[in-house]
Amino acid sequence: MPDRRSVIVTRWNTANARDRADFVALLTDYHLQTETEKGTPVGSADALPEKYRLELKDPQTAFGEDDVLIARHEGHAAGCLVITARSPQRLEIKRLWTDPSHRGRHIATSLLDEAHLHAVRVDAEAIQLSVWEWRADAIALYRKSGFVETSSWEDRDQLICMVRTV
Repeated sequence: MPDRRSVIVTRWNTANARDRADFVALLTDYHLQTETEKGTPVGSADALPEKYRLELKDPQTAFGEDDVLIARHEGHAAGCLVITARSPQRLEIKRLWTDPSHRGRHIATSLLDEAHLHAVRVDAEAIQLSVWEWRADAIALYRKSGFVETSSWEDRDQLICMVRTV
């Protein structure tokens, strides 16, 4: 089993071209996979719904108010996570993704741990997220990380809402 210490999580440096390219590549894979799982596969990023294409085209604007984390394993971008402030006391995790070639190496767990540390630093009371009900492995990971199901704030079908007290 790979060692968690081999995963390095950093905050996205918007001035760094490598960070931008790595984040866009991870985000592209996330969106393409999600559309496939929804039953609406697309052949390229250009065929994604407009709101997702805008994230890829200009991630700095799309996530300018958020904290973006990038996980690296052996120097390679292996995962990402976006933390959005819903209120001063509540944060939301979005776009958690681990490159399939890096799964099983504590990438997602390291990103979730760093998101929790961020929540502690900003004195948040809770972290929330939503996850597609068919993502059983992700749901199990969230539960293992302390998240519990809660009433939905989403209007989209098939999403499970979860929350973790900080």
